[in-house]
Amino acid sequence: MKNMKLKLIGIMLLIAGICSCDSQLDIPKHGSLDFDTYYKTDKEAESAIASIYLKIRDMEFHYKLMKNLFADDFWPGGSFRNDNVDLESMNEFTFDTNNSYIESLFIQYYNIVYRANVVLAYVEPDTKIKAQMVAEAKVFRAWAYFELTSLWGNPPLVTHPLSPSEYERPNATSEELWGVVEKDLTEAIESGYLTSKKSVNDNSNYRVTKEYAYALLGKAYLWQKKYTEASVAFEHVIGSGLYALYEGNYGDILTTRASNCSESLFESNRVDDPENVYDNYNYYQLMINWRIDHFGSVPASYGLYATGYGYCTPRKALYDAFVAEEGENGYRLTQSIKIYDQLVNDGATLSSNIYGEGYFNWKIRYEATDCPGSGWGCSINNLRWMRYAEVLLCAAEANFHADNPDKVKQYMDLIRIRARVGTKPSYTLLDIKNEKRLELYGECVRYQDLIRWDDDNDGTGASVMLADQGKEYPIMTTNGIVSYNKSNTEGKYGFKEKHRLLPYPYKEISQNSAIIQNPGWE
Repeated sequence: MKNMKLKLIGIMLLIAGICSCDSQLDIPKHGSLDFDTYYKTDKEAESAIASIYLKIRDMEFHYKLMKNLFADDFWPGGSFRNDNVDLESMNEFTFDTNNSYIESLFIQYYNIVYRANVVLAYVEPDTKIKAQMVAEAKVFRAWAYFELTSLWGNPPLVTHPLSPSEYERPNATSEELWGVVEKDLTEAIESGYLTSKKSVNDNSNYRVTKEYAYALLGKAYLWQKKYTEASVAFEHVIGSGLYALYEGNYGDILTTRASNCSESLFESNRVDDPENVYDNYNYYQLMINWRIDHFGSVPASYGLYATGYGYCTPRKALYDAFVAEEGENGYRLTQSIKIYDQLVNDGATLSSNIYGEGYFNWKIRYEATDCPGSGWGCSINNLRWMRYAEVLLCAAEANFHADNPDKVKQYMDLIRIRARVGTKPSYTLLDIKNEKRLELYGECVRYQDLIRWDDDNDGTGASVMLADQGKEYPIMTTNGIVSYNKSNTEGKYGFKEKHRLLPYPYKEISQNSAIIQNPGWE
């Protein structure tokens, strides 16, 4: 392994800490695993899957910032323009193949694939525990390939731990990739070894469940326009009776007060351990928390953490979409976004100009109580990967296309009743899309929706909704006046055809001669 140029996909061997090497001395290696002798016990198999849970939890920073800033609901935010060029370039679609967030997320997905492949290659499912770990590995690999395929289109397919001679992997076809997603999820479900909650209010199951696997399978079918199959998969989740919309205060839905609630399909758990506080360090929470140092005062009643960098600030267009559906005083709106006038009425003051239009995240916020003890920037709030609301809205879309209007109404009514918005006699596809935008704002689903909705040719897709992103940016003064400034990226900003697929990172292209770059990024 001396001086070997490892490809991004192959580099997982080093990142996972599975092997070690010394370029100068030929000495025995310590701490490395022998796959032929390890993973033979239940405990060893569980440790392999635990590493995947941990890796997924650690993806939050790049995953959430990239997904949200690609969509049309947020400004980059921060202290000023050019505060973080990589984030701004994603939001304005001026990024290139060297964007650090895109590169990091690409690598992290393949980290998940690699770890799952190790389990599937070396864990013999000859006990109940080991069979469960194998089933979970298939769910995780399917999730990673769903993300890679829906974002990059035709990334390399890796279904076993690679030897050095295999590091240069070619593009796979969409059929091959979706086939692995469907096969992995179907086999995991049919194995009978995935767990399920005991009841709708059971908050003790922290693992991926059979119902979560069905939800992922439904999304895979929906993305492929297999609407009947998607509706059937989602119905397994809905019909299980194990999930329900959270009945507490809507503004608490993503806080610790609703962790592992009736609505949670899958969360990454954080444990409040005073002996290991920095195991819960969470830079994402700091990034999206309000730019506290630009405020003269923030009401104590808000309960916000005292530090934040103000990224991902809501756009006026999102606020206007809420108002159009439920009015200025709509329950879900006021529990999701706070506006400048509200802040002033509550006693807040600004001491410096701020990047944004005077709208502030509330549903996604960083509360001081999430950071107990002395762990600066830590958070004990669980990371949500999927809520039951998303299942209902995806099921509504699938059933709309499958011509099941009664199911559409049933699922849309549930969402709107919880949001305290009036129900309708029937719902159009535009109604479903709009409801999904409002209900799941800030939860990393809209960008991939916008990409696939482009095919609907109804003005709801990326080519329309993202066309002008980057044309200008807003600055709000301390007295609440907003001005818009040209971004000086004329001819470069905004979503274009090449953005339908993300570029393969420059490092992957430069080190993997077998892979072909996506169109427009050559």
